[in-house]
Amino acid sequence: MPRYTPEQLEKRNASVWTKVQGILAPIQFIIFLAGLTVTWLYTKGTITDFGWITAFVTLKTFMLVLIFVTGGFFELEVFGKFAFAHEFFWEDFGSAIAMIVHISYFILFWMGLEQQTLILTAYLAYLSYLINAAQFVIRLLLEKHNEKKLKAGRAV
Repeated sequence: MPRYTPEQLEKRNASVWTKVQGILAPIQFIIFLAGLTVTWLYTKGTITDFGWITAFVTLKTFMLVLIFVTGGFFELEVFGKFAFAHEFFWEDFGSAIAMIVHISYFILFWMGLEQQTLILTAYLAYLSYLINAAQFVIRLLLEKHNEKKLKAGRAV
């Protein structure tokens, strides 16, 4: 079932927030890849400063929150609800879980837990983002398919 009505599709295509999301999403993915790489290199002993892991988890968390907030403005403009609009419920739910896992890294860090626990939490945070990002990409591809069908129906 298509996510957008024809009117919502027009709003989506005209929204500045669509463009903002299109810019922020690839930046967030690059930060994810860099953070994952740094974490892996630390576990292999190539990087010895644990601060790099925390720096990238911090940057990744900031981007995750920024995309959630700007996505909320998008949902408000297109669907009339800031977050958890019916059409984006599961994506927003996944984003909330990813934010909880990312923020849990800092809670564990401030509690003084050992680095192995923090590394595992960083990997879990990156995994939660990856699952959520895959969910967005799959829905985007399905919507592009539905959009083509909608346009083909208008042309007939």
